Amino acid sequence: MALFSSLWQRWRGTSPTGDPRLLPESQLSGPMPWVIAIMISLTVVAAAIGLALRNAAKTASADLEGGVTVQIVTAAPSERLRQAAAVAQVLAKAPEVAEVRQVAQEELNTLVEPWLGTRPGDDVEALPIPALIDVRLKGAATADQIAHLRALVVPVASSARVDAQAGWLTPVFAAIGTLQWLAGGLIALLALATIAAVLLASRNALGNHRDTIEIVHMLGGTDRQIARVFQRSMAFDAAAGGLAGMLFGVATIAALSRQFAGLGSGMVAGAVLHWQDWIVIAAIPLAGVALAVLTARMTVLAALRRML
Repeated sequence: MALFSSLWQRWRGTSPTGDPRLLPESQLSGPMPWVIAIMISLTVVAAAIGLALRNAAKTASADLEGGVTVQIVTAAPSERLRQAAAVAQVLAKAPEVAEVRQVAQEELNTLVEPWLGTRPGDDVEALPIPALIDVRLKGAATADQIAHLRALVVPVASSARVDAQAGWLTPVFAAIGTLQWLAGGLIALLALATIAAVLLASRNALGNHRDTIEIVHMLGGTDRQIARVFQRSMAFDAAAGGLAGMLFGVATIAALSRQFAGLGSGMVAGAVLHWQDWIVIAAIPLAGVALAVLTARMTVLAALRRML
């Protein structure tokens, strides 16, 4: 009777030693906290990458949404400059245009120098480099507005090319969207892997303590009371693993941020995490703990119905 009393007190969470756990070994000695830590850290990194890519795409899209570039493609430098000046005057009078800026020749020389390998003293202006005019519209650069601007500049510069700046980065935006979907798919796979790991661990614990569970049932213990013991054990493991995974994930994000910050690219500079993003990242360990506890409970209850 003393044995049965001790078992019942343990299941009720009132054992003389104050230990309410079903498993006699320490939770941290098993693999489950480390498995969850790995899953959480990978999920944090994947979520951060997806959120940063989204922010980069939004920043670049906002910067280029109303941007239009006009190129004057003419071999003769004097004619090229004349047409560029005429186009700038025409566009400045258009009602939908907010700002017009003709890119200086010095800026163009600086842009093409790494590609042409020019040296001081070379006659860069003799090269057929198109004259560029940067145009900012009051709204988004739609297809109709591009067609209207093209109709305005062609009479004064027949070789002019009018392009929306956002169109240049359409393949980049498509690639970013694909990477975001991949990040989301990775997060889903990690969630499924976590569920599978918890399911296997719960079934293994049930198998190892089958005799104890049968005795507790004989003493009047219910399936919910038994499942509650497994929930407490899994919650402790998941919380410890989630905290470790969160710390490692944040450290990885910080290291990646320092590496990409050194690139100095405009689009990379927009790939930053805002405070809303950090709230989402901070919720990942909490979601992981909730998922592990819910999986353990459902697995134990389903197994107990089949077992007894």
